[in-house]
Amino acid sequence: MWIYQKKLQYPVHIKNPNPALASMIISQVGGPDGELSASMRYLHQRYSMPDGDVVGMLTDIGSEELGHLEMVSAIIHQLTRNIREDKIMDTPFAPYFVDHTTGVYPVSASGVPNDLKYVGVKGDPIADLNEDLAAEGAIPSGRIIRKRNRKKTTKREYRLPPISTREPIGKKRGRCKTASSSFRL
Repeated sequence: MWIYQKKLQYPVHIKNPNPALASMIISQVGGPDGELSASMRYLHQRYSMPDGDVVGMLTDIGSEELGHLEMVSAIIHQLTRNIREDKIMDTPFAPYFVDHTTGVYPVSASGVPNDLKYVGVKGDPIADLNEDLAAEGAIPSGRIIRKRNRKKTTKREYRLPPISTREPIGKKRGRCKTASSSFRL
């Protein structure tokens, strides 16, 4: 099971809404390479792994991806909360707003809902680990999105927090919680 800390690893403090920026970032929640797909990929592939170390590693990575999902969802929420409808209608966020208002719903930037069709779980450790490697090749697209957002926004409050990829929770604070090598499902 997990130990949940009721704070974000990287706190998000956005004061002014920006629905146009939210319409781009939403893909990091529910897009094919988003955090929801990544967390489900790792947490479901662990069941077919023959080695406890690999099971523990996939559990740790999947848990970290859930933390990323929470951070990105907080960004979306803060970019769209308390926003007036007239401010949304002329932005790319308008079609999303029609169906979900300001709720955080896992969709890609093009509006396609996440249905886990992007997640490959074959039950074969070699195939699943290759799927993970292929999926990780998509991470630079997230970095490209963050770089584009930084160029488009001059306000510091809209800049995305650094999302460390594959860093165990608490590592920077010296309280790393990783699965033991005897971890079995």
